[in-house]
Amino acid sequence: MSLAGYLGIMDQPGGHKQHDASTPFVGGAGVATVLVGLFLVLDPLYASFELHPLQAMLIGTLLLFLTGLADDIWHLTFKSRLVVQALAALSMVLIGGVELTSFGELLPGLPFDLGPLSIPLTIVATVGLINAVNMIDGIDGLSGSVSLVSLVLTGVVVYLGGYHAYLVLVVALIGGIAGFLYYNLRYPGNPRARVFLGDNGSMVLGFVFAWLFIALSQGASAAMTPVTALWLFGLPLMDTIGVMLRRIWLRKSPFRADRHHLHHLFVRAGFRVCDIVALAILGQICLGVIGVGGLLLGVPEYIMFWLFMGVFGVYLLAIVRPWRLVPRLRRINRSLGLPSVQVRGIFVGYVRKESFPALLRVICEKLGTGYDYQLGVYQTVGAVANDGCNVYCVVHISADGNDQLIGRIQREASSIRKRLARQPGVEVRLFMCRKSENELRNNAIAAGKKDGSQRARDRRGARSNLIYSMERGGGTMRSDGLGFEVSVPPV
Repeated sequence: MSLAGYLGIMDQPGGHKQHDASTPFVGGAGVATVLVGLFLVLDPLYASFELHPLQAMLIGTLLLFLTGLADDIWHLTFKSRLVVQALAALSMVLIGGVELTSFGELLPGLPFDLGPLSIPLTIVATVGLINAVNMIDGIDGLSGSVSLVSLVLTGVVVYLGGYHAYLVLVVALIGGIAGFLYYNLRYPGNPRARVFLGDNGSMVLGFVFAWLFIALSQGASAAMTPVTALWLFGLPLMDTIGVMLRRIWLRKSPFRADRHHLHHLFVRAGFRVCDIVALAILGQICLGVIGVGGLLLGVPEYIMFWLFMGVFGVYLLAIVRPWRLVPRLRRINRSLGLPSVQVRGIFVGYVRKESFPALLRVICEKLGTGYDYQLGVYQTVGAVANDGCNVYCVVHISADGNDQLIGRIQREASSIRKRLARQPGVEVRLFMCRKSENELRNNAIAAGKKDGSQRARDRRGARSNLIYSMERGGGTMRSDGLGFEVSVPPV
């Protein structure tokens, strides 16, 4: 991370990217280091684990790591990346002896053996898994967290199957990814990712997953069925295949980047990054547990396969029309009471002009310290007001994608709402950003909700004048208007 700035290995903001600060994408260095370390210690520990398969894994790892690093710096074409990925997959087959020979029993009593198609389909499957990890790597902590869940469940299968050398590999990778997530996840004290996985990490991780799933699902003594691998890696697979099918349906290149991955739709619906990651973890745990449960209970492969295809069909129908899915996700966000990234502050109104000093004291008392905000009090002119209640207050808070601060804003709005609950007619709600795709009031009017329509009619033609302003910045308070000073907690 320290060297990344000097070497130019930095992910710059812009385009379809979510972050707004230059960030080193050297997370793959940790994954690659784990595999290099295993090359030195695994064979002496487990003599039954032949050296040449690990050599093939190391060759593929280094090849993909260097290619991914070059892509992160110089932005290679997708064709050149596919060629290198295919070469790594070929080394897995020819040197490592890891080959996809059968899809299993996809129909009752009818196993799908691949025969001469074995090597080409192994390459296709490996390239697909490599790009699945790469494509889900779109927000802080997502790819690493989902991969961690898949590795833990794979470790359970490996342990029960008695593949102890592979168990060491899985546990080591779990440790490597956990270390990476310490710098990549958002949590209190770490408002944004300090390092990204990058193509150098996602390609290596996808290659290792392909190796594990193929090696453990083929042969007479396989630890799991090929269908189980679909469930263990279900979320990245469904997201990748679904997005690519949608692009093809729209007559676009399946490799053209866009903002229609599932995590992008959740972001547009207002979910915080930490909430999206938590939901993705929960979803992958559910899929993986179904797969492992079916394996342990001896459920026929064809039943597990067609059940997975049914789940994927429902998923595909949901994402194919994002303009319908996003409003539904937004309603789910509100029904769950989760904070929204569209929050820009707190709205409190309406009161009489002479009552606003007391109202302002309550707001300043409940607002926390440790962040900057701007507070404005406005008086509406030209609207029909009830009993002269035409003064409202808006607190603007720049969250800048800080998940913890967004949650804090919601809690403070709830605290203000409870404090003012006994005052009739006073409305306290979150102040949302006014983008057309995120406009909650427009959605309410379109849905025919009474409150949204009534507000629109009441405020039509109204004009607001600023009558008081106050700003907290850099630990100081500045106020202007009406000569009214507000005592606030010390910073």
